[in-house]
Amino acid sequence: MMQSVNEILSKLENADNVTKNKLENQLVSIGTSVVPQLVDQLQVVRGVKRGVVAMTLIRLGDVSVRYLEKAAHENKDFEWVAEYLIREIKGQAA
Repeated sequence: MMQSVNEILSKLENADNVTKNKLENQLVSIGTSVVPQLVDQLQVVRGVKRGVVAMTLIRLGDVSVRYLEKAAHENKDFEWVAEYLIREIKGQAA
């Protein structure tokens, strides 16, 4: 059974770098179905969790863009974060 996004994120609290990378890979391996949930999480989590969620969205690529745009539209405070990530994603594709 795959772990839920929340379970994985909760393990990041005190994770070292090796664990952090492993958990990020786990999130990426769940695939694009987690994108909406990750975009929601990105708006509330802080610190290490936020970095991992952001990197996961970047690694999941184009699928993330649509959800990030939608979130930015609905949450003005989140707009700059979304725009930054979208630039990163588009930059990778170039």
